[in-house]
Order: sequence, then structure tokens, then C-alpha cells
Amino acid sequence: MSWQRLVAMARKEVLQIIRDPRSVGIVVAMPVIMMLAFGYGVSLDIKHIPVYVLDREGSRQSQDLLKRFQASEYFHVVRTVDTYPALVRAIDEGHCRFAIVVPWDFSRRLNAGGPVSVQALIDAADSNTANLAIAYSQAVVQAYSQKVQLDWLRRRGQSDVRAPISIDARTWFNENLESMDNIVPGVIAIVIAVIGTFLTALTIAREWERGTMEQLISTPVTALEIMLGKLAPYFVIGLLDTCLCALLGIWWFGVPFRGHWSVFFLSSTLFLLVVLSTGYFFSVVAKSQLAASQISLLATFLPAFLLSGFV
Repeated sequence: MSWQRLVAMARKEVLQIIRDPRSVGIVVAMPVIMMLAFGYGVSLDIKHIPVYVLDREGSRQSQDLLKRFQASEYFHVVRTVDTYPALVRAIDEGHCRFAIVVPWDFSRRLNAGGPVSVQALIDAADSNTANLAIAYSQAVVQAYSQKVQLDWLRRRGQSDVRAPISIDARTWFNENLESMDNIVPGVIAIVIAVIGTFLTALTIAREWERGTMEQLISTPVTALEIMLGKLAPYFVIGLLDTCLCALLGIWWFGVPFRGHWSVFFLSSTLFLLVVLSTGYFFSVVAKSQLAASQISLLATFLPAFLLSGFV
């Protein structure tokens, strides 16, 4: 293998990339667009859900429960209504997604030590928001219920009441359970897979379509030199895109980076080698830019997005 021919082949591919504005746009714009689109468009964190309230009793205890919803970062009590039809109309018209109905005998049942139910109305047009709203509301009500039970037991002389079993949960790597910290690293892998495979899928196919492959075959350059010379520029581009996506994730989206940069770049290098080789294989087999690009998207984007666990 001649290093001079290898460098010349790589230089030829760099000039080809520069002269093709579409390739430059894919290299520069697509990583940024995909990071911003997925970073802001795909979020599982639901906060400040608009809430309407119908308090049929208006006692101190019912207001104490409603203040717990107001104090939660997941809910925002927008308005208090006087009738049930007004509550239903607010949900139908989209003024709120969550509504709370406190019964008229709320405090009497609590003081008697019996069970009491609070009605929650949820707009389930968005199932993800509805499920999260149910979980958040159950947590708020459960915390208030435990406080009421402890107060009831203390009034009857049991001053020190403790649960026999308690769970001390510790969340690793994503302490605040922010969906952004899970989504953005997955987007980086998707960007590398899609861009790396898509760009290298056009290398050999472009030579066949433009009729320059016969000229390459007639030169002293070997098949290994052609492959390495064509993949080397895209390998550097892939590393630059990886750095760009990582910096966007850390500095723009605030995703914490924990670990060693050397391990990150080593794993990215191994992943890029597989991705670029896959795209090059599609380019050799298809011999058409359109067919190679379609095969590369089907073989990388769908598995990386749907089958990898990202969704």
C-alpha cells in the first residue's frame, strides 16, 4: 500500500465533498437540526400542568390539599370554578388538562377517620401527559393522606408513629429523572449512525454514476487504498460531528458528562468504523446513489431509532 496514493485518494474525496454543497449541508446542518429537533421536540418531562379546581366544601383541610397541588412543580392551579359543568367545559375547551373535585363532606370524613375520595378529571388526548398527571396527583394525595393519618394517630396518644418498612431510593446517573439526560445521548448515536452511513453510501455509487470508476480501476491504486482514502475524510467528519453534538448536549442542553473523554472518543471511533464500513458496503453493492441512500437510511435510522431502545 502506497501512502502517497492513499493521501491523493483522500484529497480527491475532500475536494469532492467541498464541491458538493449538499454534502456540506448534511455534514454541518443535519447534526445541529437533529439535536435541536429531538432535544426540544421529544420530552417526557411534564411540568406546570394547568389545573381547574371545584372545591365543594371550602374548608381549611380541603384548601390544605389544594395548596399541595399548587406547591408542586408539576401542577399549576389556574382557576377555581363553582359548578361541575363549568369544570367539564374548561376541559372540553382546552383551558386545562387536569381538574380536581373536592366533595362537600371532605373534612367530616377525614375527622371521622374514614376513607374519602377526591375526583380527578384528566384530558387523555395526550396519553403520556395523562399518565404522568395521574402518577403525580397520586403522589401528592398519598403524601397528604400520610400526613392526615399521622395527625389522627397523634391526637389519640400515639406520638411516635413510624412505618415498619421504608424505601430509601437512590437514582444513579440521572438523579432528577430528567428525560433530556436520556434523550440527548441517544440522539448523538443516531446522528453518527445516520450521517456516517448516508455519506459513505454515496462514495462508490457516485463514481459509478459519473463514469469515473473505470478511470480509478485503470490507475495503479488498489482496492484497499480506494476504500481507506474514501473513508478517511468521512472518519474525520464523523469525529467532528460527534464533538459538535457532544458540545451541544453539554453546553446547550445541560446534560452532565461523567467519565473520561478518552473512553468516549474510543467508543465513538469504534462505532464510526462500523457505521462508515456499512455505508461503504451499501455503496459498493447498490452502484446507485439513490438506492444506496435509501438502503442506508432504512438500515441505520430505523434500527437506531426504534430497535435500540431509544424510543
